[in-house]
Amino acid sequence: MSAVKTLLLLAFFYAGIHTTRSFTDPHDSVALESLKNEWQNTPPSWGTSNDPCGAPWEGVTCNNSRVTALRLSTMGLKGKLGGDIGGLTELRSLDLSFNKDLTGPISPALGDLQKLNILILAGCGFSGNIPEELGNLPELSFLALNSNNFTGTIPPTLGKLSNLYWLDLADNQLTGAIPVSTSESPGLDLLLKAKHFHFNKNQLSGTISPKLFSSEMVLIHILFDGNKLSGSIPPTLGLVKNLEVLRLDRNSLTGNVPSNLSNLININELNLAYNKLTGPLPNLTQMSSLNYVDLSNNSFDSSAAPEWFSNLQSLTTLIVEYGSIRGSVPQGVFSLPQIQQVKLKNNEFSETLNMGDSIGQQLQLVDLQNNNISSFTLGSGYTRTLMLIGNPVCNTDALSNTNYCQLQKPPVKPYSTSLANCGSKSCPPDEKLSPQSCECAYPYEGTLYFRGPSFRELSNATLFHSLEMKLWVKLDLTPGSVSIQNPFFNVDDYLQMQLALFPPNGKYFNRSDIQRIGFDLSNQTFKPPPPFGPYYFIASPYAFSATDRGTSINTAVIIGVAIGCTFLVLGLIGVGVYAIRQKKRAEKAIGLSRPFASWAPSGNDSGGAPQLKGARWFSYDELKKCTNNFSISNEIGSGGYGKVYRGMLVDGQVVAIKRAQQGSMQGGSEFKTEIELLSRVHHKNLLGLVGFCFEQGEQMLVYEFMPNGSLRESLSGKSGITLDWKRRVRIALGSARGLTYLHELANPPIIHRDIKSTNILLDEHLNAKVADFGLSKLVSDSEKGHVSTQVKGTLGYLDPEYYMTQQLTEKSDVYSFGVVMLELVSAKLPIEKGKYIVREVRMLMNKNEEEYYGLKHIMDATLINNTTNISGFGRFLELAMQCVEESAAERPTMSEVVKAIESILQNDGINTNTTSASSSATDFGTSKNAPRHPYNDNNAFDYSGGYTLSTKVEPK
Repeated sequence: MSAVKTLLLLAFFYAGIHTTRSFTDPHDSVALESLKNEWQNTPPSWGTSNDPCGAPWEGVTCNNSRVTALRLSTMGLKGKLGGDIGGLTELRSLDLSFNKDLTGPISPALGDLQKLNILILAGCGFSGNIPEELGNLPELSFLALNSNNFTGTIPPTLGKLSNLYWLDLADNQLTGAIPVSTSESPGLDLLLKAKHFHFNKNQLSGTISPKLFSSEMVLIHILFDGNKLSGSIPPTLGLVKNLEVLRLDRNSLTGNVPSNLSNLININELNLAYNKLTGPLPNLTQMSSLNYVDLSNNSFDSSAAPEWFSNLQSLTTLIVEYGSIRGSVPQGVFSLPQIQQVKLKNNEFSETLNMGDSIGQQLQLVDLQNNNISSFTLGSGYTRTLMLIGNPVCNTDALSNTNYCQLQKPPVKPYSTSLANCGSKSCPPDEKLSPQSCECAYPYEGTLYFRGPSFRELSNATLFHSLEMKLWVKLDLTPGSVSIQNPFFNVDDYLQMQLALFPPNGKYFNRSDIQRIGFDLSNQTFKPPPPFGPYYFIASPYAFSATDRGTSINTAVIIGVAIGCTFLVLGLIGVGVYAIRQKKRAEKAIGLSRPFASWAPSGNDSGGAPQLKGARWFSYDELKKCTNNFSISNEIGSGGYGKVYRGMLVDGQVVAIKRAQQGSMQGGSEFKTEIELLSRVHHKNLLGLVGFCFEQGEQMLVYEFMPNGSLRESLSGKSGITLDWKRRVRIALGSARGLTYLHELANPPIIHRDIKSTNILLDEHLNAKVADFGLSKLVSDSEKGHVSTQVKGTLGYLDPEYYMTQQLTEKSDVYSFGVVMLELVSAKLPIEKGKYIVREVRMLMNKNEEEYYGLKHIMDATLINNTTNISGFGRFLELAMQCVEESAAERPTMSEVVKAIESILQNDGINTNTTSASSSATDFGTSKNAPRHPYNDNNAFDYSGGYTLSTKVEPK
């Protein structure tokens, strides 16, 4: 009887569930339910009720039963942003930032959200065109689509967003011109309320129309750097009187700098570097607020230093490299009250350098390398870095052995939040030590990028403390719970640093806190101290607590679940026999549908499919067919990993298939991790993974096919390709860019450990792609910026410090790259006939012999016999020798190497933003003989990480 009463009571409450009124508008409920079905990894509370407003779903804000905000930053969502979003017609704020697995095109239905005020999709994985329907959102004021994979042009319809003040389209793959209005179409010149135009790091081209700017505009940040813009700087830019940051660097702009830019009296950063600007150096006298200026690597007329060098009292950083400036260096620049860095290398300064006696207290660095300074007077009070290498003054007995005439280490270590109060305490690998509590916790982490800081002094503790304090105050965190690590200026000249925010209590943040902090950072609610300038943040995925299940389920729902479970048990009994009979059939179906579901040899692992980005699984039969049953005629090489085959896929794509041999196979889970890593490393100068096969006891990796083989084959003459000097420098640049990506942008970073000319492959246009990086080269979070002790390097390329420390770092890759640079000059192997190329160059190098630096008899005869000018040879050689310094601390980083090679090419009038200067390899002096197999050298593309030479190395 008791059981009957219980069931009746449960039934009563169960019925009550269905008579309870829903608080959510039915149209909104349907839209959110559709999104829930489309997405994976939605917050736990999304599965507890069908009433998002009544039994609130995490991240959903309602008003009068209508959904007005959807904020799901850093929730780990996976899936697409489909048309169902258009059903939330009262939505005012949509933030899906930092969900990297939200992919595919975004739906034009976003244009139906007529009340939308904030749209933030930053740091996701969206692709395709930006829908022109976004121009139909009359109330939109904040639009952030940065750091995705959008392609196509900027929709002119965005010009209809009359209330827009923030427009961030940076770090995508957008092409075409910046649209302006016509009689038939709107344009961005109509955005008179906009304060931010962030279009940097795209592939925008064409001219900047004078119509884009007017005196009615209130723009404060114009960031167009890192594109392919051409033509002149429009004079109308001088009408935008509120402008504070102007970055036009790293484009192909030409002509004179408009004189009226000097009218921008509020500007604090001006960067016009790496263009093709001509005429006189601009007169910046009226820019009284200017902190940072970089005019480097243009083609300005030869002239004396302008007066404003010494008159701008707010100036902290002055950079004019390759500026054709002659005469004496003005003494006044060193006494400016806020000056921190003066970088004027590779100009035509001569006479005596006199720094005066009233040197600014903040001055950290003076770089005057490669000028014609014959003597200098230091005065008193300056003890920081002064670089005079490459000046006649360094040939005098008095200075030749001083620090001024030698490469110098960075003067001070960059700032990082101190953990000194925590002693020697350590944490498990997936946790970090809080600087405030000295307890281990799971912080909210990511990377902060400052696009236009007005300072260069990375050791300024006061400045970074102010940033930490602002972060914990504005983000409502505990004082001292912010950690900043490893600030540096990256290849885009942005100040980049790692940020960790620690929970106020316990080990974890809850989901609401993560959503709030993510929104505050993506919506720019947080404002950094003024010297840091505009910023953006890219969050890392957050590991939520297993016990964090969001809002509790109400009593009625619990009772409903209970009665549902009662009927479920009865149903299970009824289908039990049927399920048993279907067991074998189901197992067979799983095997067919998930051929890589188990990664352990026993077949008992439940790992599931690898998470791939841009690569796919191939069946054994597919690869067998496309290689003619792995025939000898398709074999194009072999190495420690196994054999390499040429194959043609059904869509006509030619690939290189590397088939592991017995004894070189990895464990299943290791192989899975490796292909996941390789599939998410994407850069035009890294060899791309097309897919993999893990079936029938096989492990195969499918790579894009490189028809011109390795750099070593071209240098040795085996490939039938002749490389002229410009092409060699371009190959060096491409390889350096690929390595920089591995060191600084891959997540986690990767130390290659086996850079050599056989691991640099050449595509059909002779563009370089670095090969042979993978799992064994991975740097874990705990190792980041430190070392890798797994060594499979190659003799002749190995960092000399390895022989003492048994450790390899990013600087070890720099050393190996320096050896490759010397190969490009000499075409010789690193060790040949018992002679070591680094030692030979070091002994023979003579800077007084201007044409070949004393190296003519060991240089590649092709370069000497070629009538083409080998401009920049001296700087290229000096850079190579910096890379192969005995001490790792004295070597540059790979990003610094990239900048140096870019300057060599740009000084020769070559645009480094393009992959190649021409679609035809013959434009760079290449020639091809009979067809050949590019992988037929056992040393080429050796996946196993190197080979052994028996040649004895002479001591250095």
